[in-house]
Amino acid sequence: MSLLGTKRAVTVRGGSSAPMAPDDATEAPDANATSTAVDQQQNLGPNATPPGPLRSLFPKFPWYRIPNMLTYLRCLSIPAFVVLFYQPDRHVATSVVFALASFTDYLDGYLARRWDIASPFGAFLDPVADKLMVSTSLILLAGRYGAEVAVPTCIILARELAVSALREWMAQRGKRDSVKVGMQGKVKTAATMMSLTILLLVPFGNTVSELSRLYQPGLVLLYLCAVVTITSGSVYFRAAAPELLGKGN
Repeated sequence: MSLLGTKRAVTVRGGSSAPMAPDDATEAPDANATSTAVDQQQNLGPNATPPGPLRSLFPKFPWYRIPNMLTYLRCLSIPAFVVLFYQPDRHVATSVVFALASFTDYLDGYLARRWDIASPFGAFLDPVADKLMVSTSLILLAGRYGAEVAVPTCIILARELAVSALREWMAQRGKRDSVKVGMQGKVKTAATMMSLTILLLVPFGNTVSELSRLYQPGLVLLYLCAVVTITSGSVYFRAAAPELLGKGN
């Protein structure tokens, strides 16, 4: 009596025997292997999550391009909310466009991590798009409200320029990882975008609205962002202090 899994023999013409395939040769393909094959077809990373209903329904769609597409949309939103900013009674539309663009900053990073994808151009453009959005909004609001907004605007923009220059200098010395974005920097970015969304929602001029009451909370939050900006920037400079002072290895 043969054991399960051993090769069976069948008698063929002439009395000889030929081995048959093992009993388990017709088993269904492994689900993980199928998932990996789909991910490879979609140019996703090896550690990408298994495809959901949407990715399974459109397996040939270039899902790996979506994070970069969201970054492109964030850049394109800048002239859109600039135009809306100077249109009368378009404060709600301006704030909505800015808020949606800010949300794509979270979404593209989430998808890139979930699908285990990264591109050098995306890594370059993502922080640039954020800084362009924030700096443009700060300049627009400083021009509208004067010194009250101009002061935190100067603090935030000066910090961004200083930290960007520091990262570039550390990258030239091969120490960029020591000044990579930390949790304080992420909190600062999120809080700044929230405060700008609130301030852009406030009507300007002779328009009277309940939304006008949001100006003071939005302004207070912007000043808190300026404080976090200083503290988070100091973290990067403390980390780079040995190199700056010539005491690095």
